[in-house]
Amino acid sequence: MSDSDPGWGEDDPERLYVITGGRSASGGDAGLDLVTLIVAQSGPRPGMQPEHAAIVRMCHSPLSVAEISAYLCLPISVVTVLLADLLGDKKVVARAPVPPALLPDAALLEAVMHGLQKL
Repeated sequence: MSDSDPGWGEDDPERLYVITGGRSASGGDAGLDLVTLIVAQSGPRPGMQPEHAAIVRMCHSPLSVAEISAYLCLPISVVTVLLADLLGDKKVVARAPVPPALLPDAALLEAVMHGLQKL
């Protein structure tokens, strides 16, 4: 065990408690779900908590909450607490994912198909 590794495992409750400062929920409804996209507004600042800094560094291009959780090997609940902190400090912005394109009306498709058949 090195000085930088306190011997905590990935799912160690004590480590997760320390990372979140003992909070189990974000302070307010941040409106985050698994597909919410997170984008950094600036780079990490000196003295930032390592997990906060890692999120800011990795989100230079949009990443979903689920992707951030996977890359950091942290539970979603912990990541949402960290993201709520960063959203409050205006270090990141959250935006809804791009909705899938709406399918055209079936009647319109039939009209186009009949028009093409008449050519």
